[in-house]
Amino acid sequence: MAKSPPSLVKPTLDKDLDKFAYVEEAAQHISRGYAPVGIGLIFLVTTMIFAGAYVINQPGAVMVIAAAAIGAYMAMNIGANDVTNNVGPAVGSRAMTMTTALVIAVIFESAGALIAGGDVVSTISKGIVDPAQVPNAEVFVWAMMAALLSSALWVNLATWIGAPVSTTHAVVGGVMGSGIAAAGVGAVNWESMIGIAASWVISPLLGGVIAALFLAFIKEFIIYRHDKIAAARRWVPILIALMIGTFCAYLALKGLKQLMHVSLTAAVLVGVVTGAIGWALSVPLIRRQSVGLENRNQSLRKLFRLPLIFAAALLSFAHGANDVANAIGPLSAIVHAIRAHEIAAKVEIPIWVMVIGATGISLGLFLFGPKLIRLVGEQITKLNPMRAYCVSLSAAVTVIVASWLGLPVSSTHIAVGAVFGVGFFREWYTRNSKRRVDYIRAKSDRWVVEEATDRNSDEMRRRYLVRRSHFMTIVAAWIITVPAAAGLAALIYWVMFQLFV
Repeated sequence: MAKSPPSLVKPTLDKDLDKFAYVEEAAQHISRGYAPVGIGLIFLVTTMIFAGAYVINQPGAVMVIAAAAIGAYMAMNIGANDVTNNVGPAVGSRAMTMTTALVIAVIFESAGALIAGGDVVSTISKGIVDPAQVPNAEVFVWAMMAALLSSALWVNLATWIGAPVSTTHAVVGGVMGSGIAAAGVGAVNWESMIGIAASWVISPLLGGVIAALFLAFIKEFIIYRHDKIAAARRWVPILIALMIGTFCAYLALKGLKQLMHVSLTAAVLVGVVTGAIGWALSVPLIRRQSVGLENRNQSLRKLFRLPLIFAAALLSFAHGANDVANAIGPLSAIVHAIRAHEIAAKVEIPIWVMVIGATGISLGLFLFGPKLIRLVGEQITKLNPMRAYCVSLSAAVTVIVASWLGLPVSSTHIAVGAVFGVGFFREWYTRNSKRRVDYIRAKSDRWVVEEATDRNSDEMRRRYLVRRSHFMTIVAAWIITVPAAAGLAALIYWVMFQLFV
């Protein structure tokens, strides 16, 4: 009798191969999580070598190299946490992909830092500590290193728990804590600290209110109109002109302040002129884009997509120009104090220090930024291009208004507050807008169903448009940023002083 052909099915072998496949897949998943950390460590080592090439034969070279590593670490944390507010709304609204957002942010953050980051910074952030109260340059160096390390550690923790915080406030807290530890409570300018504390409330409220007002305008004059396309042709060019004018004024006032002095009046004049030019160019553009579009909200979103991408790029440029100082300001102060053996009120920024700051911010955004980009853009409340546009425009307008009023504000608090403002306004508008009810009533009988569900409190809680858990986490992180960074800085300074001085 002929033998039967051997079976190709090997149950035991197949099981073992499946197990190996599962193990390999799990190992790859875990390694992907560690890859950004490994790249970040390589960047820190490279930074130390890069800094050493400039200072190796100078006195205090070891201190400068260590400070450069800490500054690079802080820059990466700024990129991972702070930069996400500029592109998060655009990603959450699907106006652009995550990859596109990262590329745009990296390019414009670096350009802002290198072109308009300035060549002179204050040695003490926001004038929180009086340099004259610090005993000597050596104590000052240790205090600045403690402030820089504590603020970086706090921002790193905030990023890990998913809370966008103000890196400026973290640096302020670090400087205050190390300043108290080094020179006593009397060295702190408490009037400036009161202004910083006021910005915790002013920034998010102002950003939220302005974003809600813009969204209310869009809903009333464009969305809930019978001919949406005709309304969009009339109003979208005006909104684009407002955006262009506001951003140009914003850049003139904030982004280019290190290159030249620009008064508020001059910045507003720049905004008016560029806004008028923007309106003249956008009228035929919007008319051409709107040809053939259906009379529905999905069509309106297409008209806001390009302006939103443009806004994200300009916000990133302005942020790079301003907030790179949070990483390189203390580092520049350390370099100057070690070289000159003195504490100066303002110092020049060496080009190699600027390169470290710009590279660190870009790398931090690319490696660790997507987590908070998704949080700001998708998880707090649902955004579309129109709502995201309101958030971005609010960020620029709020800074202009605050500068005019002389109010201290945080760009992070403004942007996140604007996202919350859009979400809370939508909750209110859904329940209370007569125009919305009339519009839906004219379209269908859906308003009858909605009125019935409005009476059910459990159903209304389910339909909240803002996630309360994120709201509480972020607000709590904002409140404790300055005291947490200050306490950590004081502890780090004490340890450093005991070990090395």
